[in-house]
Parts: sequence; C-alpha cells; structure tokens
Amino acid sequence: MKHLQLQLLLLAGSIGAFGTALAGQAPFAADAKDIAISHSDRVYAAEQFSNTVSVTDPADNTLLGVIRLGDPLPGNLSPLYKGQVLVHGLGFSPDGKTLAAVSIGSNSVSFIDTTTNAVKHVTYLGRSPHEAFFTPDGREVWVTVRGEDYVAVLDAQTFQEKTRIQVPAGPGMQIFSPDGRYGYVCSSFNPETVVIEVASHTIVGHVQQESPFCPNIAATPDGRQVWLTLKDIGKTMVFDARPPFAVLKTIDTGPITNHVNFAFTRKGGFAYVTVGGINQIKVFRTDNFQQVATIPVGKLPHGLWPSGDGRRMYVGLENADALTAIDTSNHRVVATVPVGQAPQAVVYVPNAVAQDHATGNPTVLQPLGTATSATQLELFGTGSARVPAPTSVSLFDQGLTQVLQASVTGLEPKQAYVLALSAHPDGSGALQPLAAFKTNPRGSAIVNAVGPIRQLVRGGEGAAQRYLVIAPGTTEQPGAPAQLQSP
Repeated sequence: MKHLQLQLLLLAGSIGAFGTALAGQAPFAADAKDIAISHSDRVYAAEQFSNTVSVTDPADNTLLGVIRLGDPLPGNLSPLYKGQVLVHGLGFSPDGKTLAAVSIGSNSVSFIDTTTNAVKHVTYLGRSPHEAFFTPDGREVWVTVRGEDYVAVLDAQTFQEKTRIQVPAGPGMQIFSPDGRYGYVCSSFNPETVVIEVASHTIVGHVQQESPFCPNIAATPDGRQVWLTLKDIGKTMVFDARPPFAVLKTIDTGPITNHVNFAFTRKGGFAYVTVGGINQIKVFRTDNFQQVATIPVGKLPHGLWPSGDGRRMYVGLENADALTAIDTSNHRVVATVPVGQAPQAVVYVPNAVAQDHATGNPTVLQPLGTATSATQLELFGTGSARVPAPTSVSLFDQGLTQVLQASVTGLEPKQAYVLALSAHPDGSGALQPLAAFKTNPRGSAIVNAVGPIRQLVRGGEGAAQRYLVIAPGTTEQPGAPAQLQSP
C-alpha cells in the first residue's frame, strides 16, 4: 500500500512539473481537452498570390485541394472583377464549423463552411483588413482594419458589421484571452498595443511596443501571457495578459520575424516563432523564456498553428509554396505539403468535418493549377564578407507574368535600395529598376514586383539573359550592386 502511495505521489509530482494531460491548445483554454489528430481535422492556409485557401488533411498530410476565392493577375485587374484579391488572414469559429478568410486587396472577409468548403457569406469592410477572429463565446467576429483606425465588430450569425472600436491607426491583428474577457490589438503603424474589454468594447490597457510594426499577436492557453512579433526590428515581446499588462520580456528573434504560436504539452508551454530572414523556427519556453530549439525550415516561414493535441506545429512557407509539419516532441520537420502561392496565415481546425475521410464539396475544392509553377532564385552578397544566400526570390506564376517576391536580408539598415535587372552576371553596366525599397532596422525587407521576369532571367529563344541585382540608391541613381543573383 505504501509503495502504491509513493508511486501516486511521484506521478503527481511528474504531472505538476511537466503540465497536465489536458494541455489545451491555442486559441482554447489550457483546461480544454486535447484533441488527437484525425481525418476530421483540417489545416487551412491563406495564399496571397493565387488567392486561394488550401485544405490539408493532417492525419496523412495530404492536400485535398484549394478553395479558389479569386483569380491571379491579370484577371483581377478588371473594374468589373468580383473575386477576392490578396487572400491573407484566417480565423475560425469555436465550434470549428466556420472559417473566416480575410482578403486585403478587396477589403473583405469570406466566411466558409468547413464541412462543404463553400463560401456562405462575404462581408466588405474598410481599407485593407488584416485578420479576423471569433470571440471565444462565438457571438462576434473582430476584424482589424489595418488601413484605417478601428476594429470592425461583426455579428457572428449574420456576419454584418454592428459596431466599431476606435484604436491607434493601423491595427495589425487581434487575439482574445482564452476566457473571453480581453481582446489584445497590436498596431502595424504605431508603437502601441491596446487591451479591450470584450463585453463593453472599451480600451482598458495600453502596452508600449518597441517598434511600430506588429504583424502578429497570440495569447497563451493558460491565460497568463501575450506574445507579439515586431517584424521591422526582428524582436518578439511578451507581456502579462492580466492588468496592469506589464511587459515581461523582449527577445531578439531575428530578421523578418513573422508569427508566433504555442504548443502546450506535458513538458510545458512552448512558443514557436517564425523568422523569415534566416528561414528558421525558434522555440522558447513560456515559463523562463529560454530558447530550447532552432528548427531549419524552407524559405520565408510565415503563419503557424498547433494541432489540437499540440503534437504538431504546422507552418506556411511563403517563398516555397508549402506547408510544413513539425513534431513538437523533437522539433523536427516530419512532412511538407505543396499548397498555393505565398501562404500567409495558417490555422489548424480540429473536427472541422463530421466524418472521417470527408472530402467536402468536390465542386468547390480545386487542384493547385499554376500555383505549383514557382521559380526559386537566390542573391548573394558581393565582396570578401559574403553572407550565404541572404536573399531568396520566388517568382509566382500568373500566366505570362509572375509576381516576384524577394525576402531581402544582409543589407545596411534604414537605407534606400533598388532591385534591378542587369545584362551582366557581375551587375556591371546600366541597371533596369524593378522596385525601389528601404530596409528596416535589421537591414531586411520584403520586396515585390510584377512582370515576365522568369523569361528574362532564364534567357533563351534569342533573348539575352538578365540577372537580378540589389544596389544602393534610387531608381534614378543606383549605385554599385550589393547583392548578385546566384549563377
């Protein structure tokens, strides 16, 4: 009997040290039961340049197809165009039956039935909404309208806007405390996060951001912490989720710090941060903020979300058109799934469909099509202090043209540069500018351009090959190239 009592005490001590069996995964509370991975679950990714939402079965990491919300270029340039443009943000209802997909370019939220994959309503809002999330009680949907200065509050039944909450200009994203008491709204244009009481829609707290550009914010399932990323300075801040909302820690995470999310397991709580400039996931304990792992992944990791049991973390690779799965027990990549062009937000919805192996409406889910035809390039630094592949470039196929996206690092901070084409691999001679940009305080930037660039950099059929370069200066007066395209 004494031996049995001793075993029970040791077991209780072990559970106390490493967390409870009911660990609860974001966005649910820590006392919510974990939900084992099954064919009823779905992983969704919002893809910005193919204007699709990909649907993946996590049980066998199989792409089921994409929900096509809009057309790629140049089809979406018509004044009579009615589809969605720049599909970017994702949220889902507490019951897992409704997905909210935000399209920045068409100022909309598309509400999708997760069982049928059909769009059941589209709500149009103000300029450039960014993210949409349901309140934990499922009654409201809050949408940050980043191009303006408010959070649009929608009725979760009618999907109509019922009120607005004024916040600092440029609200980047909002997330809720697991108990539904607070909404946390960070800013992409001002160095200030506000805390809003959900019941009254009033601001009850302020948190000073270390920089003005927060793209992502997340609350831990235990209700104790809020983590936010600062993309321009490559840092992640942590503050107390409860009054007075004091800052607890600022972590230097690296250039192009994108999103953060959590896996709560028997070993404790862990924060996963996507860092695009170095193409890594950094993992930190939530109790002492110690970094415990660095996970190399594909190009430009962006959004991420845990499985319903915390055993997997799914990450969208923006410049690789892929979704990758990480085993949280050993921090290793265990699967990679092709998805649409430039995945942004990612969400994992447990029990999204009612029956195992359900495929939804086959007339809605479509194959990837041209979204699989991306060209990958790299640019290297010049001179003796060459940084290995500091800049990755993806050319997303749009028919005869491509959308170019460069994940630029390794340059001087806060300086003007030009992405251009050169007739010579060493960048000599006259340059043909494609895009002008200014680096952030970490010497990084995300740069876009549109054109038949793949045909130019490949050459052939009588056309001389051109080479991508990055040079300091302006489009009128570019300097000597600082980075050159890899041969």
